[in-house]
Amino acid sequence: MDFSVSEDHRAIRDGVSAVVRRFGDDYWLERDEDGEFPRAFHRAMADAGWLGITMPVEYGGAGLGVTEAVIMMHEVASHGGGMAATSTVHINLFGPHPIVVFGTDEQRQRWLPRLIAGEDQCCFGFTEPDAGLNTTAIKTFAEKVPGGYIVRGQKVWTSTAQVANKIMLLTRTTRIEDCKKPTDGITIFYTDLDRSKIEVRKIPKMGRKAVDSNAIFIDGLFIPDEDRIGEEGKGFGYILHSLNPERLLIAAEAIAIGQDALRRATQYARERIVFDRPIGMNQGIQHPLAERWMSLEAAWAMTMKGAWLYDSHQSCGAEANTAKFLGARAGYDACLQAVMTHGGFGYAKEYHVERLLREVTITRIAPITEQLILSFIAEKVLDLPKSY
Repeated sequence: MDFSVSEDHRAIRDGVSAVVRRFGDDYWLERDEDGEFPRAFHRAMADAGWLGITMPVEYGGAGLGVTEAVIMMHEVASHGGGMAATSTVHINLFGPHPIVVFGTDEQRQRWLPRLIAGEDQCCFGFTEPDAGLNTTAIKTFAEKVPGGYIVRGQKVWTSTAQVANKIMLLTRTTRIEDCKKPTDGITIFYTDLDRSKIEVRKIPKMGRKAVDSNAIFIDGLFIPDEDRIGEEGKGFGYILHSLNPERLLIAAEAIAIGQDALRRATQYARERIVFDRPIGMNQGIQHPLAERWMSLEAAWAMTMKGAWLYDSHQSCGAEANTAKFLGARAGYDACLQAVMTHGGFGYAKEYHVERLLREVTITRIAPITEQLILSFIAEKVLDLPKSY
């Protein structure tokens, strides 16, 4: 493999950096405190064309691959915005993937240009309170009626539902007890978020305050036939296409947040004088920071390998899951060490590392837990019996 940075990839970093650096620590601290959606940042990324980096050229996108998306999101997360910055744009990269792959030409023309331009904002109604990561156990049901479907059910951890005007919704159109396989009978829709039929309740949470997470309650939502993606009952297979790219993006974002925190910690260690010497002279400070650097670099190498495999149309499930596991761990550990390096000031908001620690924590939990990744590697790589 060639580990040099290509001119194209350097141009992506420079272009993204030019936008992201306009929004400094003060901007993201304010969003952390007031919880307002980062509209100015979202608009700036849309105006610069970055929301369509993976979308087809014919609909206004750049038509680039996962590797380029990983580089983009790594840069987005490198300058203090944490998951608030990444989650503002992340959803556009592979969330709409079922539309690109399984939508009709009419649907792609109707939906993708507006997403790329930032005119529409989409939330995703996939997870349910009683199903969690067991997606086949969802209960939200779309009943067929003339001209469309009537939907009733509940979703949780639906990000950006406070500001979105569109929703990608995963439902059952056949009840699980009537299916030959649990993965049958699941259907995806992309439709208007009709707030007269969908109640949205914000979930107060530990971090990423500016990008809302919600419980939503759907009662009698009508979805026209033309808003169904692909065939009825085939939706579970459709969502699998975006799982590996999503894991790689999360890995890149976690790594970048960890590297951001590590830069802040090392700068502080060089400048902070205690007992007439910089604390960075002490091996008790040096060694943990050095170890965090090594972990972050190793995780980044696995992330880039996974992205290269995906773009080369090769199997990358083990690499993508491993990158997500290692990246989230390395990012979290680096942020925690940054807080500890700052001592009491690490607990103060003005140094931002406590915010980065809160921001990065979600990457260890979502979109898949560490335990399920370990089970996947044990079963698929080590050929051990399935444990669940």
